[in-house]
Amino acid sequence: MGDAALRAEKAGTDKFALRRRELADAALAAIAARGFAHTGLRDVASHSELSHGLLHYYFEDKDDLIGQAIWQYKSECARRYDPIVETSQTGAELAERFGTEMAATLRDEADMHRLWYDLRNQALFDAGFRDTIIAIDALLRDMVWAVVERYAELENRPPVVDPLSAYALFDGVFLNSLIAYLRGDLEAVDRVRLASIRLLTGAV
Repeated sequence: MGDAALRAEKAGTDKFALRRRELADAALAAIAARGFAHTGLRDVASHSELSHGLLHYYFEDKDDLIGQAIWQYKSECARRYDPIVETSQTGAELAERFGTEMAATLRDEADMHRLWYDLRNQALFDAGFRDTIIAIDALLRDMVWAVVERYAELENRPPVVDPLSAYALFDGVFLNSLIAYLRGDLEAVDRVRLASIRLLTGAV
């Protein structure tokens, strides 16, 4: 059992976990701005209002902090699509709202998504937060599939893709749009919106 885990037992797991979540949220912007390779606990402390000692008290190491931060962020991202799935009344409405949300998150949170893809690539080499990356991938796959299933239900037609293929298609479009956007191509925002709509309407 690591030092942070022992401190969690001593402080009370719920209280300790809540503080970890708060600190991870506060550190996320600094991590996203610098990327995985250039970020350690001292780097996060020097680029935020958090002290190195505080971070080290609540997190075992850099991998522990980054894993917690990216899990919280991507979990929140996935939940944004729940109201779209739950309240859309027609397939066309669902597709339009889904495409609009995909475009908005690309435009407004490009640094955070860049961090996600950076970490996912690093997890091929570094086992420190690999389980977290696998769990996030599963969460995002389920989110995409919920959208596809609801669209199929509204259109009264069965999906022509499986959950893994659907996720791979949407993820590939989003990643390529993100790369273009980060290189200064502002039209990538509208392209990802239109591509998301086309993919969804072609999924059934």
